[in-house]
Amino acid sequence: MLKLKSQAFLIRNHGMPRFPKFTSAAALADTTITQTLIQEVPQPRIQPPGLFITALQSSRNIFHIRQVHAQVAVNGILQNLTVANKLLYMYAQHKVLGDAYALFSGMVEKNAVSWSVMVGGFVKGGDFANGFRTFRELIRCGMPPDNYTLPFVIRACRDLMDLKIGRLVHDIVLKHGLLSDNFVCAALVDMYAKCRVIDDARQLFDNMPNRDIVTWTVMIGGFAECRNASESLVLFDRMIDEGAVPDKVTMVTVVNACAKFGAMHKARLVHDYIRRNKFYLDVILGTAMIDMYAKCGCVDSAREIFDRMQVRNVRTWSALIASYGYHGRGKEALEIFEMMLSSGVLPNAVTFISLLYACSHAGLTEEGLRFFSLMLDEYAVRADVKHYTCMVDLLGRAGKLDEALKLAESMAVEKDEGLWSALLGACRVHGNLDLAEKAASSLLELQPENPGHYVLLSNIYARAGRWKEVAKMRNLMTRRRLKKIPGYTWIEIDDKNYQFGVADRTHPQSENIYAMLKSLSHKLELAGYVPDTNFVLHDVDEEVKVDMLYTHSEKLAIAFGLIATSDGTPIRITKNLRVCGDCHTFSKFVSAITNREIIVRDANRFHLFREGTCSCGDYW
Repeated sequence: MLKLKSQAFLIRNHGMPRFPKFTSAAALADTTITQTLIQEVPQPRIQPPGLFITALQSSRNIFHIRQVHAQVAVNGILQNLTVANKLLYMYAQHKVLGDAYALFSGMVEKNAVSWSVMVGGFVKGGDFANGFRTFRELIRCGMPPDNYTLPFVIRACRDLMDLKIGRLVHDIVLKHGLLSDNFVCAALVDMYAKCRVIDDARQLFDNMPNRDIVTWTVMIGGFAECRNASESLVLFDRMIDEGAVPDKVTMVTVVNACAKFGAMHKARLVHDYIRRNKFYLDVILGTAMIDMYAKCGCVDSAREIFDRMQVRNVRTWSALIASYGYHGRGKEALEIFEMMLSSGVLPNAVTFISLLYACSHAGLTEEGLRFFSLMLDEYAVRADVKHYTCMVDLLGRAGKLDEALKLAESMAVEKDEGLWSALLGACRVHGNLDLAEKAASSLLELQPENPGHYVLLSNIYARAGRWKEVAKMRNLMTRRRLKKIPGYTWIEIDDKNYQFGVADRTHPQSENIYAMLKSLSHKLELAGYVPDTNFVLHDVDEEVKVDMLYTHSEKLAIAFGLIATSDGTPIRITKNLRVCGDCHTFSKFVSAITNREIIVRDANRFHLFREGTCSCGDYW
């Protein structure tokens, strides 16, 4: 009964496909073109349908297709379903959907192919509304949907992230017994994953009797999209164990999951698999691997991949520029840009985002301003909100808050949360409370349900000792049922990842970890380290603040890394939030007294601590 109601809902709430008025291509039988065609055949006779199908297959543009359509109409064989379907398919392929639907509507007989081509044409052309309406017409006329039509409809639900309609289509799939079809089930898995309902996607995936490489790839990508890249990599291992052979698309998906996860050991294993199985490093796979190594903390390996690639495009160059930007190596990013221009590759909008980001995170203010000016004047690249966000961030980090605000207010494109977040972050660094309140007000108007904005403003109040305002922000979050995103740090040891939270004591070696922290604290104090209690954003005694600082998740992860790895081994950690200033100073001192490299990937960028200094130059 529920399934029947689902179909009724689809039909009742939407009408037939709607189009503006247009002239059907069949009307060309009365045009000059058709009359010319008729004049060329003094004694018209019925032509075999195969001749018209051959003519359609050789048609290279819409003008030729319309000529053949006119001949079909004149010769009286438009009622031949095979010819009509082929003509319909050609219109859809060329995205001439008005003519396609006019032909479709006039067809006396339609079969599953007709409906599939029409629905698929709308969806592939991005006309999802008419795609849905045509599908509802199909349901209403009693024609059973097939494994060609349904994936197109499900794809439309995915692209629109319309979970409500997606579930209704899922009901129709169940009613018609098509859940066992790999194409349909893979489309549903993809739809649920893109709509971030990963548990439903996984349940469908696990219940599939047979999984092809497309389905495995969709599921691996789905976990990565839902910020569960570790599960993506577990699934890849399972896929190999079950004998499935990945293709290039799968490997690109796995490489992207590695980039999101940031696990160097896993990245090396994936790279080894690619090498052993002789996957060609084309532009797509090579560019993905550049991004993977950069986001796993090794820009030098990213450069090695780049140098080995035989073919590179603007995306490849942009990815390498971004790689140096993540790691604060701005001058090298500018050198790569010059090399790109020398090779004859012109920059695009993404290139300039990578370039401006690199300038921002390396303190190259003048260079950033120059490139921002050159974008339109020299390369005809119009700035969008992402470019303005980079510039606001660049100026804000340099302490030029008035200039940053002036640029934000003068921009012609619509402002988004990223831009105001960049300005608010700069206010936190430089303690500008008035401007912080203005930026926060704009942020909360755009995203009132994002707890991060409340927390950031609350932290700025706390740094200024405005504890009443801190309490107000926390009360506001409580009333709106918003919770602060907890900070976590991950460390990879022997191909296994360990997670730490603040004051975490769940690890089996917690006693040893805290003993290591205590030992470190004495050595660090002798080396000159003084805990910066300004980063404890609670109104408590100074001694309590010091104790709270020593239990930050990144410190626990570093202490565990010192215990679990041999001397001289680099320690790599990943944090879901921005690293705090005190942990940044702590890491510099630890790298000096232990003679270890510490690589920290936080929410903004990478920090490489070596011999008491950081790659960011304390500018982050």
